[in-house]
Amino acid sequence: MTLSLVDILSPDAIRVPLLGTDRRAALEELVDALASTGAVTDPDLLKRSVWEREQQRSTGIGEGLAIPHGKCAGVVRAAIAIGRPAVPMEFESIDKRPVRLIVLLASPPEKITDHIQVLHRISRIFSNIATRERACLASTPAALYEELLAADSALVER
Repeated sequence: MTLSLVDILSPDAIRVPLLGTDRRAALEELVDALASTGAVTDPDLLKRSVWEREQQRSTGIGEGLAIPHGKCAGVVRAAIAIGRPAVPMEFESIDKRPVRLIVLLASPPEKITDHIQVLHRISRIFSNIATRERACLASTPAALYEELLAADSALVER
């Protein structure tokens, strides 16, 4: 069974705009957003996990998108947090361009298949240029949430 965004994204885990102005601050803010939903019981452990992963190789995948991710024991269930920086942010992306949207995925360590499937789903949703642009232009968390649910639903219908 593939998890849909409605299963793993809470409107409370969306930050528009992000307050953090650099990569590490943005990641920590998104981890805190997940913790506020109850999906993360040990935010400090997840922050370390995500940052260690980020140090191995930037998760800025290009086209203004970053998909940082981490697996650790402090995560109750697969969950995502999404943030749109107030201004495009340097993220050491592969295309050397700043990031306009950050999608953080957190998973329990034993949920490897779910983790990979969600990463794939996020990538498919944001491979659509129009979806990515509408998400980057969303002016409120509610607008971004509705955009992503619509994009996720369209993905299921294909």
